[in-house]
Amino acid sequence: MKAVYNFVVQPVKSRYNNTKDIGGKELIVNTEIFNHQYVSREAIVKAIPTVSETDIKVGDTVIVHHNVFRRWYDIRGVEKNGRAYYKENKYFVRPDQIFLYKQNNKWIAPEGYCFVKPIISNNILLNEKEIPLKGIIKHVDKNLKDIYKEDLVGFTPSSEYEFIIDGERMYRIPTNSISIKYERQGNEKEYNPSWANRGERIDQSSEGTDCRYRGGCLLYTSPSPRDS
Repeated sequence: MKAVYNFVVQPVKSRYNNTKDIGGKELIVNTEIFNHQYVSREAIVKAIPTVSETDIKVGDTVIVHHNVFRRWYDIRGVEKNGRAYYKENKYFVRPDQIFLYKQNNKWIAPEGYCFVKPIISNNILLNEKEIPLKGIIKHVDKNLKDIYKEDLVGFTPSSEYEFIIDGERMYRIPTNSISIKYERQGNEKEYNPSWANRGERIDQSSEGTDCRYRGGCLLYTSPSPRDS
């Protein structure tokens, strides 16, 4: 089982992350198939592309785009699989839909992406819990020159895309959106909301939007243009 240009993956658990264990009983917290907040993003690689080189290996855990596993309704209200669907529990994933991969229990950012942890805002005049457009690099694209893990960086507006990685809330930032490296003062504190540690899906952002400032997000409810 191999694809020419794409990876073949399967969800780590299931394609949706919409249940919680409460006192030994399963509670369903969402039933909307189009809601990206509850779509699983962790997958296991089952096959790698045959025509391109990659550091990702079969068996690696990867973080993928939310549209990979998401289902949708057509104009007749019939539930459909997305374009990534291959066969039962198997999906095709383009290289640019993999944002992070894990080898030997270590997360690694692929070419083109970095992951940044926001920092706490101490400005009492602004109603912001985190400093906008600034954070600490946690997973860095190896091709990004002179910027390393734990560096303080700035990024361009609307380039952040929220993920929860091992209970830590981070932003996936395209490498070309990292705009500046700051001198660390030593008093920067990382911001991680309590709900992230509990694994709750309370996303306030979606790709291509900056919902921290607008209070809402535009979601794709059928196959995204990124799936074409």
